[in-house]
Amino acid sequence: MRPLLPLLLATLLAACASEPPAPAKPASAPPKVEAATPMHLRELSGSLQLPPEGSEVELALLQIDSRGRPQRLLASLVLNGNGGPLPFRLLFNPESFPRGERVELRGRASLSGRLILKLRPILILQPESRALGPLQMVPAP
Repeated sequence: MRPLLPLLLATLLAACASEPPAPAKPASAPPKVEAATPMHLRELSGSLQLPPEGSEVELALLQIDSRGRPQRLLASLVLNGNGGPLPFRLLFNPESFPRGERVELRGRASLSGRLILKLRPILILQPESRALGPLQMVPAP
């Protein structure tokens, strides 16, 4: 053991005396991409046209009965209006999509607790991802 001690000390001193490794160059940041939709979910995407700044916008994917009444909430999303086009991504589970039942996307915007705009119901036929494009909200009665 004693004959190895000087050899170990010399190796330790040599390691400490060597130059430190050059700092790693920062890798260029990968391009920013939107989070992908998880494999088991689907999405409805688009943009709502001009909900007023400060408004609260609610979107809901609903199962509708034969009288046009909501029966079950499948997915929902709440956004804040900014006075311009308001992009949205509403995620839903295709397994909860009722077969043979009517499903609609509905929306409404309120300002200071008062309903001001609504989205005409959009019939959703298949539990698949779909880009709806720009959607126009109309004044609520």
